[in-house]
Amino acid sequence: QVLLAESGGGSVEAGGSLTLSCAHSGDYYSTNKCMGWFRQAPGKEREGVAAFYSGTGSSWLADSAKGRFTISQDYDSNTVGLQMKSLKPEDTAIYYCAAGPSTHAACRSLDRTNFPYWGQGTLVAVSS
Repeated sequence: QVLLAESGGGSVEAGGSLTLSCAHSGDYYSTNKCMGWFRQAPGKEREGVAAFYSGTGSSWLADSAKGRFTISQDYDSNTVGLQMKSLKPEDTAIYYCAAGPSTHAACRSLDRTNFPYWGQGTLVAVSS
């Protein structure tokens, strides 16, 4: 069982910054090596935002996040962070942390169907 808990969401004006954090526990390191961030806006499907593969230290960002978001892993505190800057109203969504794929390719895919473990989500609201 992998337990995930997000924090750091909130309201911000366009152009502002927020940092999300996901604390993970359980047997993550023994069975899964990929952590991802996803988001779901009202009326839209959940989409991948960023992923980090601990086996190689590789990370990937969705096109919408490139140049603005950064994903990072803190092994000492068992957390994965998502630093977001230059936020836009279209970034408004519930952001979810997920753990899952043990393969580099599956992690890179940012495909939510490859991630079996999910946090409860945290709301990010960006006003114009």
